[in-house]
Parts: sequence; C-alpha cells; structure tokens
Amino acid sequence: QVQLVESGGGLVQAGGSLRLSCAASGRIFAISVMGWYRQAPGLQRELVARVTGTGYINYGDSVKGRFTISRETDKNTVALQMNSLKPEDTAVYFCALMQYGQEYWGQGTQVTVSS
Repeated sequence: QVQLVESGGGLVQAGGSLRLSCAASGRIFAISVMGWYRQAPGLQRELVARVTGTGYINYGDSVKGRFTISRETDKNTVALQMNSLKPEDTAVYFCALMQYGQEYWGQGTQVTVSS
C-alpha cells in the first residue's frame, strides 16, 4: 500500500507564494508518476502538474509559468512551488501517485488566495 502525506497549504494574498510538499511511503517504483491535482468547489478535479520517473513534466495550462514541480525520487517526495498566486487558484490540492495502473491520493490540503 502507498500512503501520501501533504503539507504546506494555507491562506495567502493574491500575488503571494506557497510551497506544497508531499511525502510518499510504501512500495514505490521508479516509473511512478507523482503530481498535484486540485479541486475547487463545484468544479472537477484538474491537473496542476505531474512528473514522471524519468523527469518528464507537464503543467496545467492555467499554472504554466507560475508553478514549478520538483521531485526527489530517492526520497519519494514531490513539491509544488506556487508563485504569483491568484484567487482562482483557491482549491483543495491533492498529491497523487500513479504506478502500474493504480492511483493513490493524499488527503488534500486547502489553498486559499485572497484578493
């Protein structure tokens, strides 16, 4: 079983920055994909950013140029640096790990951006 624990959410003013961290434990393979998704009230969960085991990264269109994902494969951690935050970035952010057809999710951390 894989467990994911997120940290780093909170309240920030528009234009500010936050950093989210996620630590994974359990049987994790190097090919796994780790990433961040978010869900705002009334909306579907959407991709924020994800990184493969080989280092390929893709971002959701709304965060390109503002957010940066990083992964330490040997430590099974993934972080999301969020800069130039906007009120529309307000959501619950979930850490995710995918490997061999299985998906694992963290409990989510709230990010609130005030205008």
